[in-house]
Amino acid sequence: MTALLEVSNLQVAYGHIEAVQGIDFQVEAGEICSLVGANGAGKSTTLLALSGLVKPKAGTIRFEGEDLAKLKTHQIVERGLVQVAEGRAILTTLTVRENLELGAYRRKDKAAVASDLERVLTLFPRLEERLGGVAGNLSGGEQQMLAIGRALLAKPRLLLLDEPSMGLAPIIVQDIFRKLREINSEGLTIFLVEQNVRQALKIARHGYVLENGRIVLQDTGAKLLHDPKVLAAYLGG
Repeated sequence: MTALLEVSNLQVAYGHIEAVQGIDFQVEAGEICSLVGANGAGKSTTLLALSGLVKPKAGTIRFEGEDLAKLKTHQIVERGLVQVAEGRAILTTLTVRENLELGAYRRKDKAAVASDLERVLTLFPRLEERLGGVAGNLSGGEQQMLAIGRALLAKPRLLLLDEPSMGLAPIIVQDIFRKLREINSEGLTIFLVEQNVRQALKIARHGYVLENGRIVLQDTGAKLLHDPKVLAAYLGG
């Protein structure tokens, strides 16, 4: 398969704190790839670097062969890297429809936007029921659906997700992950950052385990799920 995203020797520091310490990974076109690890391992910092929201101390990030280092965040989004932020970042005083439409604010293809909106509402029927309602009144699960739907309307080539299971009931988490599989089956590449190691590796073709800013394991999702180190550290095995 072809690498859509290639990250080499990525280092990110906050002052004297080395949050990410020279990691290498790639995401192949058409796959779900998961980066898992405990809270504070450096997962979210990695995503912020991919989106241009924090500047790396060293290393390269290439998307379809293009070095993203000199691009601003909005230019990275235009290239097709779209992030669903940790905590969802819903605009709570706007309606569900207005939040969704914000995802497409840079697009000029109105007919295609309308078609994509219909697809999102088919994918997440609860959003259609609440289109005119204020987004702040949605449940946590519905807000996560809204955040994903809004990102899809930006027409991503690579969807970056930061802790989509955070704060959600297990049954809602399972539903969200089913939807991610469905989105991926339609051809969208997904890079998933998660503390919920079991769910993240279950749907991943490839996975990486991050500990204290370093990648300590990498393999297929299925093999990592049964790796004795992963079982002992994260899955209670």
